Amino acid sequence: MRKISLFIAMSLDGYIAKPNDDLSFLKIVEKEGEDYGYAAFTDTVDTLIIGRKTYDYVVREIGSSYYDNGQRDVYVITRTERPPVGRTTFYSGNMIDLVKRLNSENGKNIYCDGGAEVINELLKHDLIDELIISVIPVLLGNGTRLFKDNRPEQDLEFIESKSFDTGLTQLHYKRNR
Repeated sequence: MRKISLFIAMSLDGYIAKPNDDLSFLKIVEKEGEDYGYAAFTDTVDTLIIGRKTYDYVVREIGSSYYDNGQRDVYVITRTERPPVGRTTFYSGNMIDLVKRLNSENGKNIYCDGGAEVINELLKHDLIDELIISVIPVLLGNGTRLFKDNRPEQDLEFIESKSFDTGLTQLHYKRNR
């Protein structure tokens, strides 16, 4: 069975975006030649689930090939139907049904890259198997929180932590079942 992994960055005070879905705080830790394990991680996945706001921001700032590189299927969770583009599907159905279907299929692992609504819905249904969270050395004070209230308690097993000279600390946990 495939596993669903969250690979995401947040501020020290728990925000994945500033107000207005602004991700510019991530630039604090940008360093030539450093990807914080992203390439190695994405080699283990062939499917990506992402919220529409996060997708739109990344496409606007970096380009659509960042997600749809021809190597994986991309599912953008949205309320508005749109035609597919390349291997990108804009999915407006029941996300939990989609995830359960994808999880039962053969393939590599599934990568969830946010946003908060998608992550918290998956957590509410206990569907995230692994969490890799990069903590950015900044206190934002407000914005979009990574973890919302009113989800079930979930025990995690510590795998490892890594620290980098940029001040980023990466935490890796897996779900205890």
